[in-house]
Amino acid sequence: MRAKFYAVLNAVAAAPPKRFAGGGAWEAMHGDMTGWFEVRRDGPGRRHYRLFCLLDYEADGVDKPLLVIVDGRSKPFRTELSPSDYRAVRAFGDEYRKRNPRSLG
Repeated sequence: MRAKFYAVLNAVAAAPPKRFAGGGAWEAMHGDMTGWFEVRRDGPGRRHYRLFCLLDYEADGVDKPLLVIVDGRSKPFRTELSPSDYRAVRAFGDEYRKRNPRSLG
């Protein structure tokens, strides 16, 4: 799974900001998750794996946007994450954005 995620993230990072056409692997989110991006991969055992990412244009001390992986989740095949899952992801994003310079690592 790591190699699959890495391939998508590497392609996104190499493309001009907001210009990567991910063919379903990199998707802009909507509704309460507007401003977020999701890397989607299907894995063994009929599970969906998701990475929730931000493009950070406001980080101090960097000359281009940061591609930030904020959280990862998995779910059974053809199911949806719960509203509380999405709230938790947004809370992690809020925590990340509170610090500038950013906590990177």
